[in-house]
Amino acid sequence: MLQLQPLDPSTPIFQQLSTEASPIVQVNIFQVAEADILALLKAWEADANWMKRQPGYISTQLHQGIGGSTVFMNYAVWESVAHFRTAFSHPEFKSALEHYPSTAVASPHLFTRLTVPNLCVGP
Repeated sequence: MLQLQPLDPSTPIFQQLSTEASPIVQVNIFQVAEADILALLKAWEADANWMKRQPGYISTQLHQGIGGSTVFMNYAVWESVAHFRTAFSHPEFKSALEHYPSTAVASPHLFTRLTVPNLCVGP
């Protein structure tokens, strides 16, 4: 079963789900024992394929830390918090969390783009 740990303890994912923003980026940091990497990848792939079929989903990309790291980062783009909330709260998605290895810890967090002159273009 996947363990959830807030990336920002002052604003956990469940608090973020009660807000409205559009578009959003969902970042999820995974930590897992080296022996469980293949199991994590298999569970993540199944979840990503399910999420891909949900309304409001735009894209996703999984990254792995380099140099033998067992830390992974998923970066997913959604049309809105409302779309992500519906998918994240779906009973089918919740039951899929049981397929992750017991050593897996996930820290999901939602972000919105910012504008920084001459550097970043926000919404």
